[in-house]
Parts: sequence; C-alpha cells; structure tokens
Amino acid sequence: MKINYHTHTTRCQHATGEDEEYVRAALAGGMDGLGFSDHAPWPYGGGFVSGIRMGMERLEDYVASVKALRTKYAGQLPIWLGLEAEYFPRYMDHLKRMQDLGVQYYILGQHYIDSEEDHPYAPRVCVADDGVRRYADSIAEALSTGLYACLAHPDLFMRYREEDYSTACQQAAETIAQAAREANVPLEYNLLGLRAIKDGHGRGYPYPAFWEQLRGRGNRVILGVDAHQPASLADTALWNEARRQVQAMGFEIQETIQIQGGYD
Repeated sequence: MKINYHTHTTRCQHATGEDEEYVRAALAGGMDGLGFSDHAPWPYGGGFVSGIRMGMERLEDYVASVKALRTKYAGQLPIWLGLEAEYFPRYMDHLKRMQDLGVQYYILGQHYIDSEEDHPYAPRVCVADDGVRRYADSIAEALSTGLYACLAHPDLFMRYREEDYSTACQQAAETIAQAAREANVPLEYNLLGLRAIKDGHGRGYPYPAFWEQLRGRGNRVILGVDAHQPASLADTALWNEARRQVQAMGFEIQETIQIQGGYD
C-alpha cells in the first residue's frame, strides 16, 4: 500500500496549492490513501501569532474542506483528517478538544520544545548537546501520552549540527527509539528532507548516522512525503527511492497508522 499521512495546506503559511490539488496529485502518484495533517493551531496567549501554522480561526475551514474532499472522492481515494502537532504540556487539553471536531490522528512534529510563543525553533536549541537531550526527553514524554500516531522527522535535531553527531546525539537517538517502541509508534523517514538532500541543499534529515544507529533495534518506519506542494505527492521516483533506502537498512515499513473512528 502507498499511503501518505503527512500533507500540509496553504493555511500553514508556507505551503502552496489548493487542497483539491493535493488529492489529484495523490491520485496521479498512485496513492492508496491520503491524510491531511497541516500544522496544528494552538490557542496561544498574550496575543502571540505564529507565522508557520494556521490560526485558530482557520481550523473550522480546514476541517470542512477535508471532510468535503473525503465525500467528493469517496470510492476513488480514502482521505483522513489529521494534524501535525507538537507536544506542549500547557495546551494538551486543546488536542483532545480538536478530536471532537473530527480530527482523526496526530503526527508528532516537535518543532518547538515546551511552546512556540516563548521558545526558539527546536533545531536551533539542539545546536547544543543540552538542547538535544531536552528535545529527546520531550519526544519521549509526548509519545507516552498515547495521542500521537507517528513521529515525524525524528532526526530533526540534526538540522543545524552538520556532521556533529555527538555522544549526546547518539543518546538522544536511543531515547527516541525506545520511546517509539514502547508507544508502538513508527518513526517517519521524511521525503521532504530526502528531496532536499538530492537537490543539494539538505535539511539535516534523514540523517544517515541516526538511521544506521537504529538498525536492528526493532523500530518500524513509515514513509512521509511532508508535502508542501501538490507535485511532491506525484513524485513516485522519490517514494520508491525512500522505500529502497529504508528496506536496505533492514527496517520494517509500516504502511498505515491508527485512525480514530477507523478507516471509513
């Protein structure tokens, strides 16, 4: 099966294309299912406005759009409604409330530690070894909640470290891998990062040493397009290359994730 659960929309302020264009591209790319998982809105206090996610006022439109596409393309392509969300302890009740609106799954994408409004971008924090340890600990705590269906770009902490895969980084990888196994959650092999590497301007992930270290640990891997433009869903060659790389390292590929309410 060929299913992508990691798909963004223009509401996040850094993706392009209409929602339906992503569906058409998924069909063109031979997808067996498509999950939308735009960056989750958070009810930030103090007037803080994020520049990398939808605002709370766009959530209703997002939910309605995905549900309408699910109806329109019924029988052609299963479509699910998700969100890519961080673990912000002070706001976790908010994630549970959004499930009542029809959100079927959450991808853990820990772009910030603790909260966005008063903390820098996580890879910036992770330039220091202490930041790497904090990142890994936040991932472990997040996965222990049972709210997340998979872990996006688990090696995000390497984005600005270049070749500095220190002892702290190796320990962080072990912490993340163990937490994922205990939570029965797959690690994402991120195709947005893979495309960047192939185009010569890598994002630091997928980071080879991270994945080599986790060989034989029993972690399952899921492919994630991390689509920010429709055409990426039709890039069959990149999908096949990612699958080949993951299988060559001996990982079991997980095709589906747990969906609230089932697959209907």
